[in-house]
Amino acid sequence: MTEFGTNLVAMVTPMRPGGGLSEPGLAGLVDHLLATGCDGLVVGGTTGESPTLSDAESAGLVRAVAARAGNRARVTAGVGTYDTATSIRRAREAEAAGADALLLVCPYYSRPTQAGVIAHCVAVADATELPVMLYDVPARTGVAMAPSTLIELAGHPRIRAVKDAKGDLFEAMTVMSRTSLAYYCGIDELNLPYLACGAEGLVSVVGNVAADRTADLIRAVRDGDLEKARVINDDLIPLTDSIMRTGTGAANAKAALAERGIIPHASVRLPLLEAAM
Repeated sequence: MTEFGTNLVAMVTPMRPGGGLSEPGLAGLVDHLLATGCDGLVVGGTTGESPTLSDAESAGLVRAVAARAGNRARVTAGVGTYDTATSIRRAREAEAAGADALLLVCPYYSRPTQAGVIAHCVAVADATELPVMLYDVPARTGVAMAPSTLIELAGHPRIRAVKDAKGDLFEAMTVMSRTSLAYYCGIDELNLPYLACGAEGLVSVVGNVAADRTADLIRAVRDGDLEKARVINDDLIPLTDSIMRTGTGAANAKAALAERGIIPHASVRLPLLEAAM
């Protein structure tokens, strides 16, 4: 297992009707993910509805997941916000709660310059002793991390990985060729090409319900069996389409998990709306 894992799942945050957190749902989900081959749990990221979580809820989720997982999976805590001071506080709280690593999204809404992005990421990385995975998702943040920014940030001793939801494969290969950053695909529709281009692994939403199949996909590529990898990928396309292309990934993943009885409810918090599968 790497310091982040390889077959990572962007966990949903199980909730009760009305929006309260569901402890039974969280325990059941962690057990399900570990049983189906997930070796990395990403808590409180976008799929975990991070903008709606309080500081106390975020730290509590990390604490509960870390305790349930033990040493069976690495726990990466989403701590990125649009405010550097808040992100630093959440990073320190996540470290105290037992996180193994941090996921740091590019500051959203404020649209900082690349120099501002660098200053923000360095400040958060300096705040704890945990390894940091950068999260580059310009469709949500409004600002992309430029290749030069990623290359500069790679020089920080604790910034060691990128969750790439940008979708520019040539740029990803360029940065991988010039740094030691471990790349993780953050777009389920492109898992196979990212792995084939040298990504370390996946941070998958679809993995909430199919971590066994994403594990098989990673294994096939690592074994050099691209024909088998294409067969697995073809089999995943309908599920990926259903979860990622018909609505909000977090709501759709919750609906699928609830339908299978893995979590008790498919409830989400506004502004998301509950999906029906």
